[in-house]
Amino acid sequence: MLIDVFSNWLADVFAGLTLLALGFLSRWLRRRTTASSGDDTVAPPTAGGGFRTYTLLGARAADGQPVHMPSSKPAGTVVTWTGPAGREGFELTDHRLPDGTYGAEPVARYQRR
Repeated sequence: MLIDVFSNWLADVFAGLTLLALGFLSRWLRRRTTASSGDDTVAPPTAGGGFRTYTLLGARAADGQPVHMPSSKPAGTVVTWTGPAGREGFELTDHRLPDGTYGAEPVARYQRR
């Protein structure tokens, strides 16, 4: 009788572990395919406090590190940053960079002279 109880319990444990392993495997595969698809579609920030962090492309802080700026403004907005070299305008974009921030392109470098 004890052997029957143990064998039934063991079958239930193996079935549970198998379902758990299948769940982890499916989640891993879903994350892997989502990450490799390159889908950068993200809703724009909302007026209710949705912030994005932007990397100001080509700008460096006084210590040489890239400059990151949080903003709730939509893409296409030009913001001004005052750094060691003076004031410079940057246009916010929807392009997501590999570090998870969004790019902000310098405006003065692309204007016609």
